[in-house]
Amino acid sequence: MAELTPQMVQTPRLAMNVWTSGPEDGRPVLLVHGNITTGGYWRYVADLLPDDVRVIAPDMRAFGRTEQKPIDATRGLGDMADDVHGLLETLGLTGRGDLVAAGWSMGGGILQQYIIDHPGDLGAVVLVATISPYGFGGTTTADGRPASPDHAGSGGGTAAPDFVQRMKDGDRSDTDGSPRVVLRTFFGPRGNAANVDEDFLLDETLRTAVGDDHYPGTTTTTDAWPGVAPGDRGVVNAMAPVHFDTSGLADVEDKPAITWVRAMEDQVISDTSAFDFAFLGQLGAVPGWPGADVMPPQPMHQQIQAVLDGYAANGGEVRVVILESCAHAAPLEDPRAVADAIAAYL
Repeated sequence: MAELTPQMVQTPRLAMNVWTSGPEDGRPVLLVHGNITTGGYWRYVADLLPDDVRVIAPDMRAFGRTEQKPIDATRGLGDMADDVHGLLETLGLTGRGDLVAAGWSMGGGILQQYIIDHPGDLGAVVLVATISPYGFGGTTTADGRPASPDHAGSGGGTAAPDFVQRMKDGDRSDTDGSPRVVLRTFFGPRGNAANVDEDFLLDETLRTAVGDDHYPGTTTTTDAWPGVAPGDRGVVNAMAPVHFDTSGLADVEDKPAITWVRAMEDQVISDTSAFDFAFLGQLGAVPGWPGADVMPPQPMHQQIQAVLDGYAANGGEVRVVILESCAHAAPLEDPRAVADAIAAYL
């Protein structure tokens, strides 16, 4: 596979930076990245796909080199799903019904939204360490019941202020809490580090647009623990369950085949996420936790499985690929497994 290279594509919605590789007339595969990353993070997976594949890996708005338009969080990940649709429309890839797509983390949420909003384009979807159909933070049960009416414990206010500032400052240091160390710890290749360019990944992450319209977004205060609730702008709010809910996947008529690549050592998307305030409260890392009867950790994997069970019960094809010893950054840590999950649909 040829090297993944970036190019700007003007779509009806915005100018998108798109990483591509492979022959221009090759079989198209869409790859959608997650939070604080870019399409460039897919380079190791792209390198393992068949030689006749045309990889299309856009930088989403607020990330990478794509035009930094604001994110209306009240639409969930709808802005980003529509951006992807605009790109595919520009490339002449809508309406074909056989396009294979993969989404990692937030990118999995974008593709969940895409299936609902833009039927008839996708033939198969690989959800890699995907966010829950009930968003991130503040829900307590497998069917997504919120801990409080204002969805406290989710949204932009849950991002660590020091990390946000260091992202804004372009901090490249190797100190505790720096973007480099956070990436290495939670979004890194772990045992595959020798085969991954950490400085390239850090460069890409530090292109994230930081602010109220982008990452992490606005926040509101609440009397409910932990004192923050979602705002209406920015990327983290777009994944708050008050705005993002794709549990209706089971009811869509056009059902692309879905594979869930489930990383069992994931510390970001799991039933014990290190970024979930409820789990941190349970550990004593956030004071005042009201207890498991009020706000237990969000059962993210249980929620994903429940929605996929409903999808299968209503006629959808569902596969689960379990990576027993893999963490959140499966496209970096085990790119072969991710590439194989995609290639299974080619």
